[in-house]
Amino acid sequence: MDLRLSTSIVCLFALLGGAKAQDWTILSDSAKYNVELSGATCSGDAAPSWFVNNRYGLSSTKLNSGYLRASLIRPTESVDNGSDWKIGYGLDIAVAANHSSTMILQQAFADAQYKKIRLGLGIKERKSEFKDKELSSGSLCLGTNARPVPQMRIEIPEYLNIPGTKEMVAIKGHVAYGMFNDNEWQKDNVAKDENGIPYGRYTKNVLYHSKAGYLRIGNESAPLTFEGGLEMACQFGGTAYNVVGRSEDNTSTNYKTIKYGEKLKDYWNAFIPGGSDQTDGTYANAAGNQLGAWLLSLKYNGNGWGVKAYYDHYFEDHSQMFVQYGWKDGLYGFQATLPENRFVSNIVYEFLNMTHQSGPIYHDHTANIPDQISGQDNYYNHGNYIGWQHNGMCMGNGLITSPAYKTNDNLYFMSNRIKAHHIGINGNPFGWLHYRVLFSHTMNLGTYSLPYDNPTYNNAVLAELNIKSESLEGWSGTISFASDHGKELGNNTGVMLTIRKSGLIKK
Repeated sequence: MDLRLSTSIVCLFALLGGAKAQDWTILSDSAKYNVELSGATCSGDAAPSWFVNNRYGLSSTKLNSGYLRASLIRPTESVDNGSDWKIGYGLDIAVAANHSSTMILQQAFADAQYKKIRLGLGIKERKSEFKDKELSSGSLCLGTNARPVPQMRIEIPEYLNIPGTKEMVAIKGHVAYGMFNDNEWQKDNVAKDENGIPYGRYTKNVLYHSKAGYLRIGNESAPLTFEGGLEMACQFGGTAYNVVGRSEDNTSTNYKTIKYGEKLKDYWNAFIPGGSDQTDGTYANAAGNQLGAWLLSLKYNGNGWGVKAYYDHYFEDHSQMFVQYGWKDGLYGFQATLPENRFVSNIVYEFLNMTHQSGPIYHDHTANIPDQISGQDNYYNHGNYIGWQHNGMCMGNGLITSPAYKTNDNLYFMSNRIKAHHIGINGNPFGWLHYRVLFSHTMNLGTYSLPYDNPTYNNAVLAELNIKSESLEGWSGTISFASDHGKELGNNTGVMLTIRKSGLIKK
């Protein structure tokens, strides 16, 4: 574990540890514990994709893997102490076999909230906006596919009603800065020569920034509710190794090591995209890896049922942030929540198109040809950083093949031009039994710069049963079957079994 991260976590819990004994009695109220043992056995080329994706990075592409996990979490939103102040915290640790690490610090955070404003510090799993956390393939920008990044965050986590609107207009959002902690994963997995010296591109101590703002018109008592949002993120600072870029005369140059800026102005350039990187040459671009997504959602609330349509539009630069080339890519989703019954509770359908990327041509303006053509957006990849990933997992949508499925020691996304159909269904046949089924079909084209000779396909299935014991309080188990079929990931099948004990800490 990174030394600076370890120090931050120790300081974080030292603050909580300074509380008096009677304060700890109060702080333990609403705290939840969870202990679980999980193991998967698979056959084929790798673990099936739905054993890997959208699990906050606590997963493995290896054929056989498992972990023992223990957590103590007090969700800030569940605290009801009659005060304007709320304190939340969490510690979540796993000991894993055949994962990227043996000891995994999955979560370690503390939150302090005054009324609607919350300050958070540490590593914390956060849900995606506007989507079903169990059935969706995931958000395009701020998803649930990778391990959470250590960060400091100020936010309005729940909608805040705008005065004078009769609770029909509300806003929420956040601003966060942090640091990626996947240095060791990158160095272990980058391409190396016969002497073990890395020659592929990798990075160290890269800084993280994200911000988002959301608007809601309507509420749960209104028949129609509209939600819209803008999510933006940036990788900046840190050190990059083995980067190929432009020199000042615009010739291609091999940079063995580049140390990017981490001064106050660099934090500002992450917040308001600006500045440039030394590899830009005379064609200055915004510093760092800037990306984001527009989110739209429209929900109809019926009597015990509802339907929702939503759309995510991903962008890497101004050409897709606005409408310079039209919005031809995105995630289109539909969800139906059915009246209470024993068969089906929710149905989700999503269509993902990421093939356009502003078109196949990229050209910076020159004296001879002054036109700027901002194509080849190369989603999730970047020329200086290894792209929008953490510990090898895409930080956006789970249907994009993550670098963790690497076959040639490259840490970039080998296929970001995809079309996909995704279906998710869940239900509660009995009080003790919950199920979910996922099916995804993807067509993968590679990238514009390295296209596949022929499209590759993958058909991914997950069937899962969650069983709660009626006689043993807090005990539950999950049995899952998953498979992939196609040339993108190979023909893989697997079974996963998870047993857990959870409950509330009593006063």
